[in-house]
Amino acid sequence: MMAFKTVVFYGSYRRDRNGVRAAQFILDQLTQRNHEVVFADALEYDFGLLDRMYKEYDPGQAPPKMEELAEHIRTADGFVVVAGEYNHSIQPGLSNLMDHFLEEYYFRPAGIICYSVGGFGGVRAAMQLRVFLSEMGMPTISSIFAISRITDALDADGKPQKESLTRHVGSFLDEFEWYEEALRHQRQEKGTPF
Repeated sequence: MMAFKTVVFYGSYRRDRNGVRAAQFILDQLTQRNHEVVFADALEYDFGLLDRMYKEYDPGQAPPKMEELAEHIRTADGFVVVAGEYNHSIQPGLSNLMDHFLEEYYFRPAGIICYSVGGFGGVRAAMQLRVFLSEMGMPTISSIFAISRITDALDADGKPQKESLTRHVGSFLDEFEWYEEALRHQRQEKGTPF
């Protein structure tokens, strides 16, 4: 199996972060599939509210953590974005983290994992996220992986409580890897339009 580098974005700042279960679950699944995985947690990469985008710094002058994440994004094959639903949209911490970058994302696919403590699985946030990611140059795969009742579906360490969750994520990742491979091939063989 071809190895991919995948950045997983997660944006909750809440004290009780239920969504970190979904992030841990997908990190484990990607690792089992031989991905080089980078966890871009907004709490760890705490850049503060957006004042200057990465590209607005002179070369070598961005804060070290921002430079580190920019390099991971620039060298990734794709992105998985884990989003909870806040008022029918995504977490402000997630959009703030991702808004610090732009060109680094171009022509790399994104897969969306959404979650909620209720029955809808965060799908309303996923609809907002499709527009957001597309505007930043990331084509999103058609499948969305929604996790309803996250505290029942995954334990505190991100371990699935039902086998069906692992089976369904397999199909999601098969599609995601197809896009990672296809777009990596195009970037390497033909370059990008800009």
